[in-house]
Amino acid sequence: MATRNELRILIVDDDPAIVRLLTAVLTADGFPAPTAVETGSDALAASDGVDVVLLDHNLPDMQGTEVLEYLNRHPQPPSVVFITAHGDESVAATALRHGAEDYLVKDASLVKLVPQVVERVRRTRALRESLAAAERNLMLIERRTALGEMSVTLRHEINNPLMSAMAEVELLLDDVGDAAQREALLNVQRSLGRIRDTVNRTRDIKTAESKEYLEGVRMVDLDTTTGAEPHLGPALVYVADESLRRVVILLLDRAGYTVIRCDSVADLERQAGSLGIRLIVLSSGIPGGDPFRGLDPGQRDYTLVALVPDDGASAIASGADHVIHLPFDPATFEEEIAAVTRR
Repeated sequence: MATRNELRILIVDDDPAIVRLLTAVLTADGFPAPTAVETGSDALAASDGVDVVLLDHNLPDMQGTEVLEYLNRHPQPPSVVFITAHGDESVAATALRHGAEDYLVKDASLVKLVPQVVERVRRTRALRESLAAAERNLMLIERRTALGEMSVTLRHEINNPLMSAMAEVELLLDDVGDAAQREALLNVQRSLGRIRDTVNRTRDIKTAESKEYLEGVRMVDLDTTTGAEPHLGPALVYVADESLRRVVILLLDRAGYTVIRCDSVADLERQAGSLGIRLIVLSSGIPGGDPFRGLDPGQRDYTLVALVPDDGASAIASGADHVIHLPFDPATFEEEIAAVTRR
């Protein structure tokens, strides 16, 4: 996930004046100096590892839409912002249909819009990466839940016969006189003890990592079980967009909150009245309408954070402690939440 000062930008334009202008505007706004090429073929050669491509349509060797088509075949394609001359908006619309993230027109607004569009594309790209991480995290949670259930089964099925075997060995040790037989029984006792200890350690199997057992085969490493994760208390999440909700839940879970998903305003209001709620994160309603979708913040002990598509003035006026503008930056989300909840 590229932060603002790590963003790798490629400018594809054969007009040196436009390249100088875009470079100056982006670096003045805090972005790293971009790489620039003049042709479509050079763009394809330089595109590996690039995050955002500012792509002119009219290039010496091919059209920008052709370059876009090739870029989209990458396993991890860059985000493309199409740049057209004034009057070529139909070309830009075609580019959007073929996977461009946004477009810019070479007119008086270009200088103002370039850093805004690049930052919005960066955040959207980061949110997609966070969504993919959320999906992987969900799979990991399901896997570890299954492992936890298996560990309960193992303890239940193994402990009783194991305890019986250990008791039988103790009785035999009390009666045996032969030194060799006694040593053999002690070896059996030690082995049974190792089995007992291993079974007991499976109680923490959900927090264990895995390690390579044989080439291509991994096993759970019971020596890496972790202690309790940081617990910052319950956080309620009411976000309408499913993809965005998954990202918010992942980031709050990573920050140490116990996340409770709310599926309606009624559910949110009911949960908000519970003792110990530390944080509520909700997406703002329709601009001009109720920013809290019917929730009455009133007197509360929790911190209320609104995700807003506008300037957030309405949400702040209605009682939000903090607003986060959409699309937000996943790299700074946890820091923003931590800062506002420390007040």
